[in-house]
Amino acid sequence: MRLNRAWITFPAAMALLLGGCASGNSNSSTGESGQSGTAATTGTVLAAGSEPQNPLIPANTNETGGGHIIEMLFSGLTYYDESGETHYDMAESIDTEDSQNYTVKLKEGQKFSDGSPVTSSSFVDAWKLGAKEKMMQLNFYAPIEGSDDEGGGDLTGLEVIDDTTFTIKLKQPEPDFIQRLGISAFFPLPESTLNDLANGGEHPVTNGPYMPAGDNAWTHNEKYEAVPNPEYQGPRQAQNGGVTFIFYSNDDAAYNDLLAGNLDVLTKIPDSAINTFQDELGEQAVNQAAASSQTITIPSRLPHFEGKEGQLRRAAISMAINRPEVTEKVFADTRSPMKDFTSPAVEGFQEGIPGSEVLNFDPKKAEELWKEADQISPWEGKFEIAYNSDAPHQTWVDAVCNQIKNNLGIDAAGKPYPDFKSIRDEVDKETIQTAFRTGWVADYPSAFTFLSPLYATGAGSNDGGYSNPDFDALMSKIAGAQTPEEASDLMAQAQTILFTDLPAIPLWNQNATGGFSQNVHNVAFDFRVLPLYYQITKD
Repeated sequence: MRLNRAWITFPAAMALLLGGCASGNSNSSTGESGQSGTAATTGTVLAAGSEPQNPLIPANTNETGGGHIIEMLFSGLTYYDESGETHYDMAESIDTEDSQNYTVKLKEGQKFSDGSPVTSSSFVDAWKLGAKEKMMQLNFYAPIEGSDDEGGGDLTGLEVIDDTTFTIKLKQPEPDFIQRLGISAFFPLPESTLNDLANGGEHPVTNGPYMPAGDNAWTHNEKYEAVPNPEYQGPRQAQNGGVTFIFYSNDDAAYNDLLAGNLDVLTKIPDSAINTFQDELGEQAVNQAAASSQTITIPSRLPHFEGKEGQLRRAAISMAINRPEVTEKVFADTRSPMKDFTSPAVEGFQEGIPGSEVLNFDPKKAEELWKEADQISPWEGKFEIAYNSDAPHQTWVDAVCNQIKNNLGIDAAGKPYPDFKSIRDEVDKETIQTAFRTGWVADYPSAFTFLSPLYATGAGSNDGGYSNPDFDALMSKIAGAQTPEEASDLMAQAQTILFTDLPAIPLWNQNATGGFSQNVHNVAFDFRVLPLYYQITKD
């Protein structure tokens, strides 16, 4: 079977929506822009970014600061275009007869930025290392034979046949596996990085459209400079002279730079401009549907949030939040209240799942549930929601905390951290002692990616340490489902479990809101709220 869109794919209607909403100045292509070896030589694009949490190793990156950079520096077997369609990149073909055994053939002559060849071992060894070292995205290796339930262990299902051919054997048939191969967990690494992760993470040797602009490309907490990679021969040829990510401490400063013409691309509109940015930016404003979500995670290890008491308190907090009010008054309808744990922008979204009534605003029921929890163990202390203050979160966190305070009669407040890295370090180490805001952008265009990576036992992005064997069993069944109807039924069952346990409290689905300057053209955001930097041109 040659590459095609598996049944868990991005809806055609949403593809049209995304393709038509960026702006009248977009003139965007579908990701097939550029011809092999014909990168444009226009100016350097200046983009707003944030300091990556970790060294730039693809399988060990699951946050946007590092993710946006890695998507430019590396290329996988496949890539996703603006509308979520899957196309070949490093792969010449990916064939399977049974959706369990795959043969991958690489394009001839592909090289890393240091001139070394991209081979089958570049992929196989990178994936095996990610599993062995239990990197942040290890759960994506879980379907491969030889992995444990979390995705670690020896991936015995991978076998190198020759320099341009390797095979993948899964534990069971999974019809959408090809579609997943465009995510960064499946990117290759050169031998130099495999032998020295520390140096390779700080000074990446890349195989994508861009490479670091010299040894000092990364000025920590300030910027990252990337230039076109002359060795890259794939379909995502850079149409500009490079991209420099400027790490801003707050989004107001970035937005002001955009208005002043000192910044070209912005992917987050600050709270202060949410009501005015479309008028101020005009055709350069971006406000389009995206596969993303915002949640509050409350680890069960926190006092009063374990077992039955924890279920009652999470449900009470959820029903004490007036989502429509926040999305209207705080976000000027650039968000929409969540109806399930996924997003309307992906196939598999379902409204009216049993248990989802816990997302409805019902202060009377919330108060009753809180009192029922008090009978198990009386509440004491303050309820806090931690957030990073280098992004526009304070206004909505304060609004939600006020609703919780007023409707449950408890002390509630936000707890700011100076930057994203600071809060993520505590979350990853499981040392954070409060609830905390969490957000997610789909790795690939499927509802499944909002479930398994976030809530399966031991998953790399399971920030609250949630574990439910019944949910895990359903995740395995969904992965092997042969029809959309079968998968839909199983996902509804899995989400009913989540609505009971509430490992995270769903809040709202986010639009891609951003903007770009009049100096750049061909700007498009994909379903992941990721600008397709390679196709941007600059005067």
